[in-house]
Amino acid sequence: MGGQALAVILIVLAALLILGVPIAFSIGIASIVTILATVPLNVAVLTAAQRTFVGMSSFTLTAIPFFILAGNLMNEGGIAKRLVDFVMAILGKLPGALLVTNIGANLIFGAISGSASAAAAAVGSMVKQGEEEMGYDKALSTAANGASAPAGLLVPPSNALITYSLVSGGTSIAALFLAGYFPGLIWALGCTIAGVILAKKKGYKGVEGKFSWANLGRATLRAIPSLGLIVVVIGGIVAGIFTATEGSAVSVVYALILGLAYKNLNFRKIVDIIVESAKMSAIVVFLIGVSNILSWVMAFTGIPQMIGNALLSVTDNPIVLLLIINIILLISGTFMDVTPAILIFTPLFLPIVETFGMHPVHFGLIIVYNLCIGNITPPVGNTLFVAIKVGDTSLQKVMPYMIRFYLFILLGLILVTYVPAITLSLPQSAGLI
Repeated sequence: MGGQALAVILIVLAALLILGVPIAFSIGIASIVTILATVPLNVAVLTAAQRTFVGMSSFTLTAIPFFILAGNLMNEGGIAKRLVDFVMAILGKLPGALLVTNIGANLIFGAISGSASAAAAAVGSMVKQGEEEMGYDKALSTAANGASAPAGLLVPPSNALITYSLVSGGTSIAALFLAGYFPGLIWALGCTIAGVILAKKKGYKGVEGKFSWANLGRATLRAIPSLGLIVVVIGGIVAGIFTATEGSAVSVVYALILGLAYKNLNFRKIVDIIVESAKMSAIVVFLIGVSNILSWVMAFTGIPQMIGNALLSVTDNPIVLLLIINIILLISGTFMDVTPAILIFTPLFLPIVETFGMHPVHFGLIIVYNLCIGNITPPVGNTLFVAIKVGDTSLQKVMPYMIRFYLFILLGLILVTYVPAITLSLPQSAGLI
């Protein structure tokens, strides 16, 4: 039964995606078609409606629209320039100063905004003029910008980790948030090393003169209010002062106050931001709802058990199993967005890795790290194409440089996969797991 159901899901889903049907509708239709093999049409439709409602009725899910709104408020609130100046004051002496600054600012801004594409657009635009004035290769600058932007998706607050928490059966969001710091830093560090190596080959030097503590102090003071969002929200969640959902609401108030204080928000902008955030939230929440139909269908037809038995029949070596899972996720991530991929693959692979004792928090960071790579990998690679548009260059020119960045990012994936302490040490030290 499981094999037949999986075949129907894959065939229908692939056909609809090729025809250009939106991913949410594709998942819903594929699920209903699969249900029809076992139950009458009226029962299938009723079951699908019930599962969709159940999938969207979680209180924790409310955090995603709030974090989306907070991110959009911060995007329009004038914080990118302050973060770029802050990172430049710290890393400006390294070879390829603006490349490295771009990478560091993407890590911070991506975490605050909750969007890799927003980071690539905002930070990339900020450093673009300086890079052009200093004669930087457009393709190299674009590669550094695109490759580093997804790092912020691993650092809290992360909608991807909230989605994983929901579909994995309620894994602690606070634990997932803390677990994301080191993987995010590893991603950014790998990009920094690649950027410095390429900058040295190109002869790009750092900012001239001695390191200035005064300059760092001024940049830090300007950046503290923006950085405070992470401290207040994540600190409050981890300390148990408020839940992730309450923290997301706090982040909206914080971002609104900050944007008004910087005088970058007005009534018209706020209305537009709310409308745009509502549209984005509706897409994400509906996608989670219909994906709940798919999760139910897979559980009902025994697909996870079938896949688990198939993989375990190939090998029972955890190292090899994780390698196979990583390869599947990497390939899938090249043509699927992060959220739907999390919703589809978590119920498939989480039971398998739990059989050899892997903690759900650890696997959550593995799956998100994998799928973030898809954000910068053709043919979909939304974040990479945003960076290319900002950098005013082409994919053909950027890819030779991207290969260098991919190597270090994949090395980070290996570390995150096979060294559990990277993800689990912070949550364990905080007593969350």
